[in-house]
Amino acid sequence: MPNEFRTFRLVCDKADTTIVEDLLKAQGFSFEPEPFYAMARKLTHEPFPLGESLAARFGLIYIQDRSSMLPPLLLAPPKGSAVLDMCSAPGSKTSLLSRLVGRDGFVFASEPSADRLGTLRANLRRTGSVNAATAKVEAQKLPFPDCSWDYIQLDPPCSGWGTVDKNPKVMELWSESKTGPLVTLQKALLTKAEAMLSPGGSVLFSTCTTNIEENEEQVAWAVEELGLELVPLAEPKGFVFGDPLLPGMDGVLRVAEDSDGQGFFLARFRKKDTECAESSEEVQKRALPGQRIDLRKVEGGKQMNLDNLPPGEVYDFGGKVFFLHDEAVERVPASLRWQGALLGKLVGRGERAKFLPDGAAKVLLSEPGLKGGPDVLDVEEPLPIEQMLSGQSLSFKPGKGPVGLFYRGLPLGWLSRKGRRLMMSSK
Repeated sequence: MPNEFRTFRLVCDKADTTIVEDLLKAQGFSFEPEPFYAMARKLTHEPFPLGESLAARFGLIYIQDRSSMLPPLLLAPPKGSAVLDMCSAPGSKTSLLSRLVGRDGFVFASEPSADRLGTLRANLRRTGSVNAATAKVEAQKLPFPDCSWDYIQLDPPCSGWGTVDKNPKVMELWSESKTGPLVTLQKALLTKAEAMLSPGGSVLFSTCTTNIEENEEQVAWAVEELGLELVPLAEPKGFVFGDPLLPGMDGVLRVAEDSDGQGFFLARFRKKDTECAESSEEVQKRALPGQRIDLRKVEGGKQMNLDNLPPGEVYDFGGKVFFLHDEAVERVPASLRWQGALLGKLVGRGERAKFLPDGAAKVLLSEPGLKGGPDVLDVEEPLPIEQMLSGQSLSFKPGKGPVGLFYRGLPLGWLSRKGRRLMMSSK
């Protein structure tokens, strides 16, 4: 990367971009738009770490290298579509996919590492990606039936040579003589992706390395051995791309060393319109281990805006309340344990059960002032929020139940209320 700078993207509806930008500016940050994506920004002044900003704290922005945004943008799933993200943690691309497919779309994300899965889920929770579901599983062992996905994102483990500016030891860790296991794994993942892809469906393959073995040679292998068709990619604005390192690779993208952003490689494949054999894989039809609940009939749940949720159901799993997307219930085989989006918890049982929303469950908030909705605190400046984050409480009208927090009408999350005092909900 010739010029050191940070990039991020706004995680909000386009109508709310001005509010999020105003929140950043109020804390002293400056930035300018990126040409390749309407929600991407380049940071030009950082008075303190961007990750500590209120916008980042409440999931209104996601700090992400500009090159890393390209795979979901070039897969370009349409609104309402379902996408499989095979190697998901830490969730930067997963959460972007969640935004691209919209409220009625769905993203299933897999990650084999328990620690990285925790990070993935935390990032999806903070960004309000309630249309996603996650599972701890090796992607090459996903039990989905053949030909069951129209869109697949595959950003497999790689040597990471493109990140050398930020990770100087990566070339030593993954020297050319040590990449064999990675190449083998990538082939296994491509083979699995091809099997799960429906005829005419697309898989976007990407790496953050400059190694030809993990890039052009993998593309050639996927075309020759798996029968996938290489689909040319248009060059996004604002990047410099280098020539492919093998002939016959028209349409693959290799972010050049003199381009802003990490070194990245991208290729899009299409599965030929061939018939798929019927699969014997078991699709989940059994009863789920939790208990389905109607929040509208639970104390504390009546004030929640459930209309904001995608198509799906709400379940109680031992006191933790999750939203389960209809697509997940229909698609995920019974052999795979998975998790939906955390909404909150139930305190008490039976008729005395009370729902308490998770502090990050801003999806459940109605517009301020809506009749029948919860009490809200709608602030015009960052100071009250900063005070609460530092451990202070704010004076508020007496009442019961959590209070919705807004910034200029934009939902941020939930506050705890004790008597006449408000404080940040515990995480």
